[in-house]
Amino acid sequence: MGDVDKVGGKNASLGEMIHQLRDAGVKVPGGFATTAQAYRDFLQHNNLTDKINALLAELDSNDTRALTETGRQIREWILAAEFQPSLEAAIDDGYKEMAAGQNISVAVRSSATAEDLPDASFAGQQETYLNIRGLDNIKQAIKSVFASLYNDRAISYRVHRGFIHSEVALSAGIQRMVRSETGASGVMFSLDTESGFKQVVFITAAYGLGETVVQGAVNPDEFYVYKPTLKLGAPAILRRNLGSKAIKMVYGGEGSTADAVDTVDVTREDRDRFCISDSDVEALAKIAITIEQHYGRPMDIEWAKDGDNGELYIVQARPETVRSQNSAAVMERYLLKEKGKVLIEGRSIGHRIGSGPVRVVDSLEQMHDVQPGDVLVTDMTDPDWEPVMKRAGAIITNRGGRTCHAAIIARELGIPAIVGCGDATERLNNDQLVTVSCAEGDTGRAYEGKLAFEHQTNSVESMPELPFEIMMNVGNPDRAFDFQALPSAGVGLARLEFIINRMIGVHPKALLNFDQQPRDIKQIINRRIAGYASPVDFYVDKLVEGISTLAAAFYPRKVIVRMSDFKSNEYGHLIGGDRYEPAEENPMLGFRGAARYISETFQDCFELECRALKRVRDKMKLTNVEIMVPFVRTVGEARQVVDLLSHNGLKRGENGLRLIMMCEIPSNALLATQFLEHFDGFSIGSNDLTQLTLGLDRDSGIIAHLFDERNEAVKMLLAMAIKACRDADKYIGICGQGPSDHPDLARWLMEQGISSVSLNPDSVLDTWFFLANEKAE
Repeated sequence: MGDVDKVGGKNASLGEMIHQLRDAGVKVPGGFATTAQAYRDFLQHNNLTDKINALLAELDSNDTRALTETGRQIREWILAAEFQPSLEAAIDDGYKEMAAGQNISVAVRSSATAEDLPDASFAGQQETYLNIRGLDNIKQAIKSVFASLYNDRAISYRVHRGFIHSEVALSAGIQRMVRSETGASGVMFSLDTESGFKQVVFITAAYGLGETVVQGAVNPDEFYVYKPTLKLGAPAILRRNLGSKAIKMVYGGEGSTADAVDTVDVTREDRDRFCISDSDVEALAKIAITIEQHYGRPMDIEWAKDGDNGELYIVQARPETVRSQNSAAVMERYLLKEKGKVLIEGRSIGHRIGSGPVRVVDSLEQMHDVQPGDVLVTDMTDPDWEPVMKRAGAIITNRGGRTCHAAIIARELGIPAIVGCGDATERLNNDQLVTVSCAEGDTGRAYEGKLAFEHQTNSVESMPELPFEIMMNVGNPDRAFDFQALPSAGVGLARLEFIINRMIGVHPKALLNFDQQPRDIKQIINRRIAGYASPVDFYVDKLVEGISTLAAAFYPRKVIVRMSDFKSNEYGHLIGGDRYEPAEENPMLGFRGAARYISETFQDCFELECRALKRVRDKMKLTNVEIMVPFVRTVGEARQVVDLLSHNGLKRGENGLRLIMMCEIPSNALLATQFLEHFDGFSIGSNDLTQLTLGLDRDSGIIAHLFDERNEAVKMLLAMAIKACRDADKYIGICGQGPSDHPDLARWLMEQGISSVSLNPDSVLDTWFFLANEKAE
């Protein structure tokens, strides 16, 4: 790594890994590199140095037409120039030693002396040429790489980042190709690219050569791997997202820069499965950890799997330059203050919100039309678009995943972006006013019109002391890595139904009885379960992914997972659900909670939830997961549910398992001592408790004004529940909406001696400071 000034960041890093990490199991294809000095001598030999500097000195890089013309002129000069004799001879010798008489395929790659630095990625600024064969073609590719230092995007990027053109030189890396055209390839980061959470490795993967992933031409498969449990040898894959992987890049014609690769369609069968195995995913994550430890910083790594020998290779490693630069001590939050009509959805990049008029751009020729603050909408933004990307107020693309160039540059520029939308260029129109929100989790949404939003920053370094713990209500695993950075004692309520609704969407009975479903329902389910072994495996695996993501994000802090609490009408809305759910006049008071679990008609579905929780706790070693049982009407039900959990391998006290009961029915508070014989504590559900104490339907707008958790009757029941738990020395928390909406109720609970208050994440900091100030007074 001491040779960045000689061979640039990329080639220095490849050499470093070949020399230092081979014994640690990191395989890097060999090759040779031309030096930066050879590049400077090449320009001098052809009398180009002063000509280039003079042309660039006159350029206004914000004038995109002048930028295009200047770049074209310089590149023509370089491509027409001759190598100096010493460089020509050195390339001949390097290739002869590398090829050893074989007609090998190589990648010819650029490595600038100002790239891959800890604070500037230069992602994709210069060119890469794959599957180049024959010495003459290699020499032509090297010249093309030299010329690419003067791409429009590279010139613009250097100006934007404050680098002086004449001080940046180029090294060409000539590296043996990995046969990933018959395998797979992708990009991985040794942290989460959206939140900066450092305990995971984020991996993207697609079929064929890696350029399709890097360029954003495909929506790749995605995986999150948890570092601590990976080191323990436990199953460590937290999340899997199946990408569409519609195309792949493969070897083409004669090995020249013009025809070395082709892009072909991927078969439906291959698209509907993950392109690498779980063992590949975990092996890649281990390599990422090794590289990160060697460099002592979060890394952005390109990898390739050789389809012929099955081996995994690293073809690039550079410092991650966006999230690792951010201060964890300052929380930045964007909150959408109103809802609007959703026009398009895709993968969100970053967590910001932006609005402006749409500018649909079909080709580079139209990029001059983009005005400052426009929402740039295009099929895919490759690095050539960088000069206009920094003008945009937001970016929306049809294609691309979360590690494509559009995503990397958008993060670096601090611009909200939604990638992989499919047909945004057709559904959005020029001058249409839209709001682009990346502040709602993995899914980014473009809303119609200009919606109000709030931007907050809070320092979390010096949170004042409180006499109880503040926890959070987190249902959405998409936001877990963000929310874990907020000061808290963990998750007081993780709703299983949120995972079922968002990540599964199918009624468990329809999956258990898949063969009996009508043909149209089978087709819908088959699309949903693509990549998973069976309908039931899909259900359990997705539950595991959602629960383990939450558990890993907050580990070792407690994550209290509430078993599913859908009402019959909500279950009925899931795919295939209408065949299995009763029609109830008032589902809020009907077939829900504990009554469901112990009924013969639902026990097989409950068993799937138990199977998932047991795997997360026992196999994945995430024992910070605790279980909460909702809506327990009678002490008899309490006893039956605890027995059923034990029968399914979730025995209270075993492996440190705590069982918590929701206290949300007046009978729970009135008979608290008897219920507590079966549980390790209560979590108060103030929404249902208020509804049932005051005889209100909380879904009714007519009497909504009467709904108030601070009513004296409700507070009397709350006080009874808190006292019973304190007398029994058991956990007592509250996870209802009340304390989030009413800080004065949170203060009253504090005075009653509650163990924890679980709040919505957006109210944690405000409520914390309110209570601390109250305490101080």
